[in-house]
This record gives sequence, structure tokens and C-alpha cells, in this order.
Amino acid sequence: MKTSVYLNDLGITCALGATSAVVWPALVAGTQSGLADGDELIAGRAYKVMRVDGDGMPLSAQWAQHNSRNNRLLLATAQQLRASIDGAVSRYGKHRVGVVIGTSTSGVSETVSALQAALEQPPRTTGFSYRQQEVGAPAVFLADYLQLDGPAYVVSTACSSSARAMASARRLIVQGLVDAVVVGGVDTLAGLTLAGFGSLELLSDKVCNPFSRHRAGLNIGEGAALFVMSREKGPIRFLGVGTSSDAHHMSAPHPDGRGAIAAMRSALADAEVSAKAVDYVNLHGTATVLNDAMEARAMAGVFEQAMPLSSSTKPMLGHTLGAAGAIEAAVAYLTLSPLNVKGQLPPHVWDGEIDASLPPLRLATPDDRAQVKVVMSNSFGFGGTNVSLILGRA
Repeated sequence: MKTSVYLNDLGITCALGATSAVVWPALVAGTQSGLADGDELIAGRAYKVMRVDGDGMPLSAQWAQHNSRNNRLLLATAQQLRASIDGAVSRYGKHRVGVVIGTSTSGVSETVSALQAALEQPPRTTGFSYRQQEVGAPAVFLADYLQLDGPAYVVSTACSSSARAMASARRLIVQGLVDAVVVGGVDTLAGLTLAGFGSLELLSDKVCNPFSRHRAGLNIGEGAALFVMSREKGPIRFLGVGTSSDAHHMSAPHPDGRGAIAAMRSALADAEVSAKAVDYVNLHGTATVLNDAMEARAMAGVFEQAMPLSSSTKPMLGHTLGAAGAIEAAVAYLTLSPLNVKGQLPPHVWDGEIDASLPPLRLATPDDRAQVKVVMSNSFGFGGTNVSLILGRA
């Protein structure tokens, strides 16, 4: 018999605010309150980012080696779940609760600041610790802070990182290695990361415009989303996951979306639902020319004549890189949750200019209403790392 796995609780910090009760109404209203100029991160270059308001939860001197903005945002998000985490520890024991986090930036901003200080004349001492920059740092820090003794590790597969983290956490539970997992993702704005995307000519100096014929690049965002996942029945069931790696190119997706199609079909098979049963898809939708074209073709290949309503939420949340899979799974969770009393969908915020070269999508509007029972969330990363998650009402 297939093991049922549930998402029992959600914590979220993003460009629209902190906590589900704040984020959901802003999301369905199409709010872009986090949109900001990011030119101080790359001197002389104008572009837009999606910022979190605030700097996360302050850390005492005891945690100096872990004091990165990434970890502070992660901890602020975990505190939203503290009662659920403590409940899991009480029921199962701290050795039976794991931590799996997706990230791509970790503490790279602190590393850059330390390098800049070291190059000054005379060099400045910053108290920098290499533990601040380690890619595995978020999971180790969170497990130590929460005093959890189960498996604790990071998954870093570019923009699919935290979606893969959720797949990995589910596997730990299904295999009986743990009873609960604190799982999700975190990434923060960093000049080094943005410079890399800038060198690929992927950044936009305007709010991003997914699937429009005028789309011209993405807005990097930041934030964190965490779930408590277990076999204990909760409001949302983690129905299925599909992963693939098409390895077509280091940064460009396969133009026909072969890997994306494989991931979506695998997720449907794992969830034991048909394509017709999916009520809403949270698209990866980065607003880059190649990625949107690939995803539109992949959606057509999977759903054919049964195209569900869909939207990209990146014009509101930004592309949060290693955190994107978890934050957009949070969008799916909220769409299915009791907070959605009106049957609303996250709208597709764009200029409405259709790209006639792409297969048509049913992009959600602010007026759309639906009895949503099954939601798919897609994450596609550099190198062809593809993940599709399917969530449903319990």
C-alpha cells in the first residue's frame, strides 16, 4: 500500500510578506509590493528585484558562525512553525525529525563582504567564518537551533533545489527513516549571483512578463518557505512527485521540453491521477524567452486538450532560485488551504500580449474561480534539473 504523506503546516517569508495570512490575500490581489531597484547590487546596471521586508530573526553571539542573512530569514520562517515542530518532537522524538533544505546562495553575500574587507588597505577584520558560506549550512544551522537529531542536509540543484528537497524529505518518510521532516528552501539576494544572471543577459529592468511576446527577462527574488511534513494527516496531501534530468545545456532548457514533460508525467503517475484531474498549475514561468517557450510546449505535450488554469507567480514573488520550488509549493498549498474560502487562483500578472508562436495556455485571471482539489507546481533548473510536485486536499 502506498504511504500517504501530508504537509501539516506552512511558514513563509517572501516579497509579499511573512505568514500565510498576509501572503495569500496579497497573492490573489496580484500585488507587487516587493518590487525594488537592485542597482546597488551590481553597480551601473538598472534592473528590478523582489525584496523581503526586513532582515530576518537576529542571532545571538552564540550563533556567530551561522550568522548569514540566509539563515536569519530561514529562522524567522521556522519560528512560524515552532508549535508544529515542537509537537512533532514531542510525538516522535528529536531523533525522528529531519531537516532538508534547498538553497543556491547560502551565505555568499557574507563571503563577498569578507573578501572585500580583506582586500582593503589595511585589511579589515570581519569575524567571517567559512561556515557562513557552506552550501550545507542552512540545514545544519536549523537542526542545531531546533535541537533536532534526525538527518539534516541541503539539496542544491539550481532553481529546482527546494522542490527536490521536498521529494527527498518525502522519501525519508516513506522509507521509514524519520517520522517528520522540516523541509523547504531559502535564498537571499546576492550581488555575485545577480552578476552571474546579468552576464547571461537574463535580468529585466522592468517587472517580469511571463509568456508575453514582450517577455525580456526575470526579476530575482528572495525568501523562504518551510513545511512540516509527516504521515500524520494534515490539511494538504503530498500526492506525487516527478523528477528528470535532460542535461540538454548548462543553462538553456531543451527547446521541446522533453525533461519537463517527463517530470510532469512521472508526477501524475506517482500521484495516481490523470492530467484531467489537475485543477491548477503553478508554472515555473521565469519570463525568459527560452524557458517560457519550453514550458508552454511541455504543458501542451502533457495536458493536450485538457489544459488546466495556470499562472506564473514570479511577477509577485520574483524568481527565488533555490527557494523557488518550496515557495511555489507554498502557493499550491495556500490555493488548496482553508484560507482560500472564495475558490480564487493566483492570477497571471502580465501585459496580456500573447506570443502566437507558443501553444496557448489557460492563464488565470483575477476573476477566475474554481473548486481546486489537485494542484501541480513545476520547477525547472539550470542543467536540465526538472521537478514537478502534485498536492491535493486531504
